[in-house]
Amino acid sequence: MTVTPPVTPSVPLPSTPSVPPSTPRSAAPEGRHADPASNRDPATLRADLADHGYLADATTATVASLALALGRPILAEGPPGTGKTQLATSLAEVTGRRLLRLQCHEELDEARTSYEWDYGRQMLATQLVRPQLDATLGGLGADELFEATADLERFFFSDRFLVERPLLAAVRATEPVLLLVDEVDRSDESFEALLLEVLGEQQITIPELGTLTARQPIVAVITSNDSRELSDALRRRCLRLGFSYPDADREAEIIDAQVPGVAEALRRSVVGFLAELRGLGLRKPPGISESIDWARALLVVHADRLEADVVRSTMGIIVKHAADETLLLSHLDRLVAAST
Repeated sequence: MTVTPPVTPSVPLPSTPSVPPSTPRSAAPEGRHADPASNRDPATLRADLADHGYLADATTATVASLALALGRPILAEGPPGTGKTQLATSLAEVTGRRLLRLQCHEELDEARTSYEWDYGRQMLATQLVRPQLDATLGGLGADELFEATADLERFFFSDRFLVERPLLAAVRATEPVLLLVDEVDRSDESFEALLLEVLGEQQITIPELGTLTARQPIVAVITSNDSRELSDALRRRCLRLGFSYPDADREAEIIDAQVPGVAEALRRSVVGFLAELRGLGLRKPPGISESIDWARALLVVHADRLEADVVRSTMGIIVKHAADETLLLSHLDRLVAAST
């Protein structure tokens, strides 16, 4: 007598959209995922950035041009408020890329940076299909039950329940993107390992789905305020670009470009005052963004020159801590005199 083995019933579930397949790419040297469409010589890129309101110096334009040509991330390091984040924003605009921003902090994990499963929707789906599952799986032995659950795994760990975060969004993007990893020094070192896979290998691994490869070259700008030392592995994969406070002429030029209504004399006074203020050893020295905001504020209050009363009423724009405010007020007369 021939014994016919039992047939394990498949679990009928709603159709499951699969994760769109990654575009396979031939092997390339580490970090060499260049995008020819974004290639621009430094002079052209510098002019294009200026047209979008970002006044890059020759070094910045050259490093950005090389990053696009070589497929390397930019590691922008320097004090807060010196234009690092704005470089990424302007570069995305100039190259026609969608900006994906990942703001770093101390508690970053995969759920905040890469992906997470929507457990709420998974639980809801479980409740909806439970009667169907009970009818289908009831009475099966252990082996048959194990085989039947394969369909369930594919259903619950599928694209319909996958929540994208910036790193996964950059890998799966079908259009050109620019990934901004802002203030990476605020994250811990374990995050750098994850970042290296995405930027170094242009891929990301999800245990339930496997390894997904980027469909488009990922252009990235990583910023750091130098609050901690970054790993050598991350530095090796990047083109470093150092930022500092600009000299007086350049800062005046930036203010003129961003706030064209400020008279030249007042603009020079603002630049001179801030240069002296930064030399006092503040907890948080004012950056270029504060220079621009202060210039705009002086226009709003119709100030035509810097005076002590004007500085007192608007100093909340340029100093952010009580100790810095006290230090400014103790040197106010000298700072005003030096700026005129």
